[in-house]
Amino acid sequence: MAVGEHPDQRSPEPDLSGEPGSADGAGGAVAAPPVPGAAPSPVGPRRTDPLNAAETRGLDVVRRFGTVGSLFLALGSLGAGAAPVINPVQDLPVLRLFIRIPTVSLAIAFSGMGILVLSWLMLARFARPASARLATSGQLARTVAMWVAPLLLIPPLFSRDVYSYLAQSEIVHRGMDPYQLGPAQALGVADPLTAGVTNIWRETPAPYGPLLLRLGGWLAPVGGNNIVAGVLLQRGLAMVGVLLIVWAVPRLARRFGVQPATALWLGAANPLLIFHFVAGAHNDSLAIGLMVAGLEIGIRRLPVRVKGDSPPPLAKGELLFIALGVVIITVGATVKIPAVLALPFLSVMVARRWHGRLKDLVWAGAPMALLFGVVMVAICLGTGLGFGWIGATASTPALVRSFISPTAEIANLSGVLGIALGLGNHTDALVPILGTLGNAITAVITVKFLWASFKWRYRPIIGLGVSLGAAMILQINLQPWYLLWAVIPLAAAAGTSRFRVVATVISAGLPFLLPPTGGTFDGRSYVLPWAYGAAALVTLGGLAIVYRVSPLLLSRTPPASPAPRAPADVVS
Repeated sequence: MAVGEHPDQRSPEPDLSGEPGSADGAGGAVAAPPVPGAAPSPVGPRRTDPLNAAETRGLDVVRRFGTVGSLFLALGSLGAGAAPVINPVQDLPVLRLFIRIPTVSLAIAFSGMGILVLSWLMLARFARPASARLATSGQLARTVAMWVAPLLLIPPLFSRDVYSYLAQSEIVHRGMDPYQLGPAQALGVADPLTAGVTNIWRETPAPYGPLLLRLGGWLAPVGGNNIVAGVLLQRGLAMVGVLLIVWAVPRLARRFGVQPATALWLGAANPLLIFHFVAGAHNDSLAIGLMVAGLEIGIRRLPVRVKGDSPPPLAKGELLFIALGVVIITVGATVKIPAVLALPFLSVMVARRWHGRLKDLVWAGAPMALLFGVVMVAICLGTGLGFGWIGATASTPALVRSFISPTAEIANLSGVLGIALGLGNHTDALVPILGTLGNAITAVITVKFLWASFKWRYRPIIGLGVSLGAAMILQINLQPWYLLWAVIPLAAAAGTSRFRVVATVISAGLPFLLPPTGGTFDGRSYVLPWAYGAAALVTLGGLAIVYRVSPLLLSRTPPASPAPRAPADVVS
């Protein structure tokens, strides 16, 4: 079954989703406790029992095992993180030892990653939608908090992008235009904030939205030239996004008939989120958090529609909540532009709240577009940064070619073939062509899913997840954390097991493609195999201890499932 495919054409559907809301077809359509302030749904996630004593003990073991992994990763980051050029760890007794044993530090970091990923996979046992007993949203949220806590005060991991954030924020603070000048040009090569920026970004304009850079500009004088303080402040911004994700995802899941625990496990406890949004402090976190929070608020008062009924009158506060949702999503787009894709899918949800006609779509979309424009202009002018970010956002990211990007690899392969055939290396010429082609394909996919969602063949939020997935995968500079743009909204609405399996495999394997240092190992490629090998031994040893303490976690015995109930003959 494909993502968004109907599990049962007759089954009920939650709030304006456009697709039946069964979770793998397990259990009947039983209304879940409503979200406070929201219209109740005729279908919700199946009610489940709390974990029994043995399962609760197993959950505690998983929490502690994952926390040990976070502690390992935190220790390893001291010698294998993306440390600043002037590393303050050098002045710390005992801890500076990790800098002098980089291969061991790397092995410790990889061990922590392996333990965390295994813990996440074992945590899935308590979040399977077909299980008779599931962990609660609170238990999942507390688990995420335990795993995240050791990573809040460590050096950046997996990428040096946070140093670019600091330098570009300082440019804004000094009153210069970050969309015209790179850190080296605006601050000077000798500036400590420029020193930490990766070479390719030192003379490159900022590719980020004006709100993000204005927030950074306000934080810049707080951190000053203290790189550690600056990193922690930027991580604080990323953590705001994580908190919004943890808040919004389970609420959206209830609306679409997905178990909140399942959505939290896949969307918020995801290793990609922990490694890159928390440890890496990437600003995608804030943009995604605002996007899903805007969706949740925007549909919060929309009434439920049942097949054959007439559209009910406006509910109290309905238009206000829709407008608030549009504003919050627009704010997210001024952090990172892909968040804007949520607006057309929100307009489809609102149009389907009425008769689902083209006229309804126009009446829903036009005011949203107008409000979007007003908020966007207000932010661009209010921040004092204008509209230069639009051109920089479109051109700057293409300077980096990621080895995991299908588009970039096609360009590289074409260049190799050109050399082999005596036609020359045309890689540089193909990159912009393939980038434009990727954007065109994304546009086609987005229009297709918008229309299919409007015709009730898909949930609009699933169409949003697929469109964002296409937008990210087809980028020349695809990075592992970009996939969270698709995984997080889909985790809240996709009830098919095939999607969860694919997302689980990607989320568990992709983190290991980037070393924690955020750099390459050119000339020292032998380091990685040794570190991976040592980490594998440590991780397997930890797994053996877990099995001894709680064999339940590694048991193949499937969870007990309740008898399925006949689905109701209604659609939304």
